[in-house]
Amino acid sequence: MKLTTTDSSAWSTRQGHRLLQIGMGLFLGALFVGLAIPRFAVPRLGLSAHLLGLMQGVFLIVLGLLWHRLELPRAMFRGAFWLAVYGCLAPLTANLLGATWAAGNTLLPLAAGQAHGSALQERIITVMLRSGGASLIVASILILWGLRTSSPGRASLAARSGAAQQSVEADKAHAG
Repeated sequence: MKLTTTDSSAWSTRQGHRLLQIGMGLFLGALFVGLAIPRFAVPRLGLSAHLLGLMQGVFLIVLGLLWHRLELPRAMFRGAFWLAVYGCLAPLTANLLGATWAAGNTLLPLAAGQAHGSALQERIITVMLRSGGASLIVASILILWGLRTSSPGRASLAARSGAAQQSVEADKAHAG
């Protein structure tokens, strides 16, 4: 099935809106994490999760706002979307788990301090942090690639100029 420009645009707009929703949810969740910082087994990791959630939420909100400007094939859009979402959620989850389990000094020694969990806990945190970081790098490359030829400012300016020109011609036709 071949997508028309309108179908593709509507799909991209929905995906951008979904990024806004996820980003705002992440931001709100991070605010609640901030209220619970003193209750975590490792409060510094709780603070880390709080700040990370705020930043990742803002990142997804900004990404949602510029999503419609990307020029990518649909499969790359999907890939960038899911890589960005996973890349934001996995490290946040890893920090929350570390704060809750009193674990994580394998990869987060500054935030976790002496808190060292079981081998399985440390492995889960490590996998989530590394895979989330790799996901965000790949998503960022795809997003940068999608912005390479996008020139919505010029396109909308051209559209406005064309509309203005047509309006002037219509006014001349009515006046004459």
